[in-house]
Amino acid sequence: MALATGPDAQLYFAPNIVHNQCLTSVKFISACFAGAVAGILGLENWRGFALFAGSVFLTSSVIYAVNCKGKPTRYFSGSFGELVNPGQDNIFTFILVWTLFYGMREI
Repeated sequence: MALATGPDAQLYFAPNIVHNQCLTSVKFISACFAGAVAGILGLENWRGFALFAGSVFLTSSVIYAVNCKGKPTRYFSGSFGELVNPGQDNIFTFILVWTLFYGMREI
């Protein structure tokens, strides 16, 4: 059994795995916050999704600059594209929180 070397070895390095869990949580909280903002502002249709896309891009940019220090391949198997990927669960979280706050706004 050969040990992984180079960039692939860093993908399985325990501190990097813990760091990836933290980044996933940050992206999740960002989706929740964006959904709440979209619902409170009463955004509908594409405007709400535009807010989500802006939120994903802003969060990914901050993670890229601050946490990854411009080297996302150290923490992700892909490059910036992997970092910008919102993930299916974050999209559903955004929609859930968006509709919740939009419905509470009408009460």
